[in-house]
Amino acid sequence: MLEGTVHLRLVEQVVHVARSRSGRLALTAGSGALALALAVLAGRHFAETSWPLSQGQPGLLVATGLLFLLAYAFKAYGWRRLFAADERPQPLALAAANGGASVTGVALPGRFDDVVRIAIVRRYPGCPAGVRALCLSLVMLGLIDSAALAPLASVAAGLMGHGTGVRAGLGLVAAAGIAAAVLILALPRLAGSRRLLRFRLGRWLSPRTTSLRGASEAWALVSACWLVRAVGLFLLLGALGLGFSFPLALLFLCAGAAAAALPIGPAGAATQVGAGAAVLIASGVGASQAVAVAVAAQALGVLSGGAILLFAALWGIGLRAALPGSAA
Repeated sequence: MLEGTVHLRLVEQVVHVARSRSGRLALTAGSGALALALAVLAGRHFAETSWPLSQGQPGLLVATGLLFLLAYAFKAYGWRRLFAADERPQPLALAAANGGASVTGVALPGRFDDVVRIAIVRRYPGCPAGVRALCLSLVMLGLIDSAALAPLASVAAGLMGHGTGVRAGLGLVAAAGIAAAVLILALPRLAGSRRLLRFRLGRWLSPRTTSLRGASEAWALVSACWLVRAVGLFLLLGALGLGFSFPLALLFLCAGAAAAALPIGPAGAATQVGAGAAVLIASGVGASQAVAVAVAAQALGVLSGGAILLFAALWGIGLRAALPGSAA
């Protein structure tokens, strides 16, 4: 409980600094420098090798991008179910937060994406949720992500015809998902316990703890998100010449999700690309093809997230302009 309080206070301090003028300048300068460095490295790499998306079938690539957009929508609606009824942000704000996290994940270290999500949602017009409620919802969302991935990892492990190490890794993902599901089911009872209600944090947490019904609805929506992404990866594999393989798509999906859940990493996108390429290589895919697929999948995810973020920003500007007194 003490660790959770310290974590919430730390996130509040980080968000406060990030929203200050000096914090925004420092964050903009640092992110810009990292993005520029990554762009230079990527430019040097693709000057020698072709861009993966240029070799794929355009129709399948467009379909993959649209499915990734749909996955963002499912994730946003699932995340929204984790807030109290009077604290729920707009779905577009939550989708924009996930999109913005995918874009900044190219340059920022792992787990900084949660700070980005909180900052984007809080700055969206009409957001009723505070920083603590957002932190709590992100913790629950992480648990539901793990629980939703468990059956997909189990199916992938059963369909994989070779690779004991790969199946063992999928088994760990499934086991983590089962543990997360048990915790999700136990949280409402724990939040209602009299011992916890004796503490101030417990009294604040109790009415904000997601009910079993809300958690189930979020679980179903997040599961739909991962299924849609899996179908998108299935199409991407076919578009880039690896063949339409649903087990391979599930394997790639679980590896990327597990990498994204790491406590810290050099950069969210880089970690996911490395994990996805590694499992493809372990499954018998050539190194160059594996890296091309991993980069292409990450690029489509970032492009989809950036499109949502841009649309939400324009929509937010329109909302602010429509507010009374905005012309003054």
